[in-house]
Amino acid sequence: MKFYNSIGPNPRVVRMFMAEKGISIPAEQVDLLKGENRQAPHLSRNPHGQMPTLELDDGSFVSEITAICEYLEDTHPKPALIGADAKEKAETRMWTRRIDLNIVEPMANGFRYSEGLPLFQNRIVTLPEAAAGLKRIAQDRLKWLDGQMTDGREFVCGKRFTMADILLFAFIDFGNTVGQKLDPELKNINLWFARVKARPSASA
Repeated sequence: MKFYNSIGPNPRVVRMFMAEKGISIPAEQVDLLKGENRQAPHLSRNPHGQMPTLELDDGSFVSEITAICEYLEDTHPKPALIGADAKEKAETRMWTRRIDLNIVEPMANGFRYSEGLPLFQNRIVTLPEAAAGLKRIAQDRLKWLDGQMTDGREFVCGKRFTMADILLFAFIDFGNTVGQKLDPELKNINLWFARVKARPSASA
């Protein structure tokens, strides 16, 4: 296998996932700033031009971070980062979906349409007028999530550290660097963030 890596929170999610599982995969760097992800040969790996991408041993490619992590979970089931049984898997996927749609997507597009506009405006359709609203949505949903992280809840799925935590951490940490800082008033999420940041995989 080969992992096509780049800067940004999406590849970091997969790197953290691999680090938690103790998986080492040869990597090739794709220069996102130069737009190599939107050019050949990367478009033959991922016609959507996104990062990252995983090349399998048979020469086929898997893109989208959730799909890559699901593949790695199936091929390296321990430790379970999605779940060891149907109930655990459903819980992790439920929270991953909520985080992806309600926090990650508005946060990422809020960046692409504002601070990241010079990089993205000639690559994708951008809506600068929507940036402030998208950022507000992400912060509102983080506030909602903070209210769910009560009663000593260690991780998003309770006592289990999962893909949902990795996804949320990578994007909150990214947001902290691009004008979408984590609100210090969100006490539960700030405590959770510190716990995740202390894990060795956070440096992946």
